[in-house]
Order: sequence, then structure tokens, then C-alpha cells
Amino acid sequence: MIVLKTKSAKFLIGILLIAVSVFATIAFKKTNDAEELVEFKQDGRLQYKWYAPQIPATMDFANESVPLDRWEVRERLDRELLMNYYMHGSLMYILKLSSRQFPIIEQELKLNGIPDDFKYLCVAESSLQNLSSPAGAQGYWQFMKDTGPTYGLEINNEVDERYHLKKATAAACKYFLQAYNKFGSWTAAAASYNCGMGGYNTQITYQGSNNYYDLALPEETARYVYRILAFKNLISTANKWGYILQNGDTYKPIKTRIVKVDTTISNLADFAKANGSSYKILKLLNPWLRAHTLPAKSGKTYEIEFPFNS
Repeated sequence: MIVLKTKSAKFLIGILLIAVSVFATIAFKKTNDAEELVEFKQDGRLQYKWYAPQIPATMDFANESVPLDRWEVRERLDRELLMNYYMHGSLMYILKLSSRQFPIIEQELKLNGIPDDFKYLCVAESSLQNLSSPAGAQGYWQFMKDTGPTYGLEINNEVDERYHLKKATAAACKYFLQAYNKFGSWTAAAASYNCGMGGYNTQITYQGSNNYYDLALPEETARYVYRILAFKNLISTANKWGYILQNGDTYKPIKTRIVKVDTTISNLADFAKANGSSYKILKLLNPWLRAHTLPAKSGKTYEIEFPFNS
């Protein structure tokens, strides 16, 4: 054991503290160097500082302007920015998933003539995951069991296409087009996705306005479009907000091959093995398969994905 002389020890400790201070000052800086994110207290403790995210000067949804000159609109957007900006782990995970899920969603939106901004509605609905709500809404786009078939989704004990990203996105596009044709506004179409076309129509009929920003709506719908706008702002300019992902950090699209099936599969585990894979991987790549079997339906062909190299 080496014992340092008192003066030497104090000198080395002083140098170490200076080095730590310099490192922390650099590490905990905002984009604006004048705003430090951490303060060193006299007793050596760190005091973190939290700043409100800046509201953009202008913003739009699907090229429809957001009236940010109105105080109540700015405050509602501010609330959603605050709530989601400081959900660090959740937002970082969404950013990782977006590099895998967005290309599929963007392609379907484009094919169906739906503005690209609707991909942020999917984020608001499910955080780009196959989730189930207490009310029974399921999948990426959170369709209800009774609503999904209206827009072309197969839902039964063996197959639930609410869990099929491409097909569920195509179904959501059908809804958006129908709502846009009814209300004449993409913002209204997005809001109605939360409360239903009937619910939105009831509000605009009573209040005499079709403008989302002029309506007094139930709390969840009143926040809905602002939440979508917050995700658009945070995700599209993630670096500006300090969410830094290197190329190797994101989840890349999975290269798959398609096996077409038009006959009954009595055992999906055996089917997976016969195709050089496992039941686990089959379920991960095809979450719409909800049972251990896949009954054949007359005239129906299913496309089951497997890893490209299996």
C-alpha cells in the first residue's frame, strides 16, 4: 500500500476534481453551450437542470397549418412536447423501432394517397408496437375487433391481421380516406380516428365548426392531434433534442422470404422446422398467427415470412 504525503495527495485530488468537472461540463451541455444541464454544488453533489422544449415557430399536419398564434393551441402542444420529450427511454425505443417500421408504413401510406405525417399517428396509437388496450383495441393501429373487418382485416381465433403491420396500415388508410372524404380535412380525419367518425360528426354538428382547433372535444380527443404533432416534432428532429442514435443503434429491417400457403397447417411448430426455422422466429415475424394451427380457407392464400437465410 502506497501512502501519499498530505500535500501530494491534496494536489492529485485537486487535479482529479478539475478533470471530472471539465468532463462533466462538456458531457452535460445542451446544443446551446450557454445552457448547462448540471450544476456542481459546494458539497460536491450534482444538481440537474431541466429545460422546457422550445415550441416551433410554425408547424403543420399533412400540410394543414397549426394555428400556433393562439395561446390555447400553443399550450396544448407545449403539454404534449413536455410529456413526451422527458419520456427518454420510451422515445429512444420508438426512434430505434422507427428505422424498421417506418419504411413499411410509409410505403403503404404513399400507395394509398395518405400524407406521410400519418405515420406519427401510429406512434401515438401504439409506439410502433403490437399493443393491446384495456378497451380491446389491438395491434399497431389499435383497431377494435368489430371495426377491423370493416376495413378488410381478418380477425378470428387463428388469424388476427391487426398484428400484421402492412395489412393493418392498409386498413388504416381506408379509414383515413373515408374520413377525409367526409370531413374535408386531414386533421379532422386524424382526430376522428380517436373518437370515431360518428363521435366527431356529433361534435361538429353541435358546435357548428369542422376545424379541430376550434372544437371543445372529450379530453382524449382534445389531446390526440397535439400528441401526434409532438411526436412529429421530436422524431423528425431527434438530434436537435439530444436524442442521438448512431448507425449501429437502430433496428434495421429484417430481410425475409415469403412462403405462400393455401392449405391447412395443423402444427405451426413443425411447419417452422420444415422451413429451416423455429416456432419462436415464426411468431416474431408473423405475430398475426394467433394459434398453433392455420386452417385453410377456400380461395385464401397466406404469406408467411421466414428469415431470408433460413
